[in-house]
Amino acid sequence: MNQKLTLNIEAAQLNFLLHHKNYGFKDEAEMIKVALQNLQSELEAQDLEESAQLYAEIYQEDAELQELTETACADFRER
Repeated sequence: MNQKLTLNIEAAQLNFLLHHKNYGFKDEAEMIKVALQNLQSELEAQDLEESAQLYAEIYQEDAELQELTETACADFRER
């Protein structure tokens, strides 16, 4: 479902959009959609990286969790 949106952008951004065909886009809307999808993917990847870093820090500081993980891995290898 496509929605219509009005944006206020800088002149340089408008000029960039108006040259969409130079970058292989059929129109300004396609260029904006691709840019937003790329930004969304980048932000989600950043969130995932931050979450992984937090889990790594928690794991590093929690000896009980490390022992539990080692036990689970050892049990898994035995099967």
